Amino acid sequence: MNRAVLSGTDGRVDQRLPASIEMLPRHISDLSSLAHRVPTGTRIYIPDLGTDTDDALVAAARIVRERGFAAVPHVAARRLSSHGQLVTRICRLATEAGVEDILVIGGSPREPQGPFGSAFDVLDTGLLVDHGIRRLGVAGHPEGSPDISRDDQALALRRKLDYARQTGSELRIVTQFGFDGDAFGQWAKTLREDGIDVPVHIGVAGPARFATLVKYAMACGVGNSLDMLRKRGGGLMSLARSQSPEMFAEPLERYILQAQTGISHLHVYPFGGIEASIDWLRARGSWV
Repeated sequence: MNRAVLSGTDGRVDQRLPASIEMLPRHISDLSSLAHRVPTGTRIYIPDLGTDTDDALVAAARIVRERGFAAVPHVAARRLSSHGQLVTRICRLATEAGVEDILVIGGSPREPQGPFGSAFDVLDTGLLVDHGIRRLGVAGHPEGSPDISRDDQALALRRKLDYARQTGSELRIVTQFGFDGDAFGQWAKTLREDGIDVPVHIGVAGPARFATLVKYAMACGVGNSLDMLRKRGGGLMSLARSQSPEMFAEPLERYILQAQTGISHLHVYPFGGIEASIDWLRARGSWV
């Protein structure tokens, strides 16, 4: 998917950013019912929430690949209990599911459950390169993170960029979701100005009830832009009403027209359900 964001003479967006989406293994099991509505080659991310076995994660990745999509399993560094667990997971994902693309994150909990305290610790093992995995997503936090300072985040991104250059890997940044498109756009511009010149995939919460979005925002530590969401929500009477992501996506896409950023994709977190997110993406023209 290489749809570009272009502007007409009046500055409006004529084409939309392409998109990826997250799906839990239990949702991927019936992917056939959605396949005709999602473009071939779309990245489908498979989160590691600590509740699925390696068997489930590998099976989900294999189904995604067999249906013609790009499987992007998460590897959450601090969830790994041992080096052996990482070896087994990477080997199985590559050999049994044909995975060529992985999102490596620090993940939760804050205290490591094994020898890996950060995403870079996983990269530094060399296991991804050894198994032919050279497409790599790493986390971005436009609103900051409770686990790492902004200075340390910038340093971590630079180390990952160095890793990508040294190994010939294709690196991209996949961000947490939020609700302030202008702030996310400015963050992406600052990355480019600081020399971190890689594609940025901006996280967006799919259509969901206002109360659902607030719940996930608080749980995921993205409270800084909750004020923007509350202004859009219009008060307590909106708690049960579905909120569209368009108020986030449209300012973001307009921002791209005016400033040099690396933003190339939307990455959708389907908090209100996968069907609702797919409907939204098809309606806006991100998926055709």
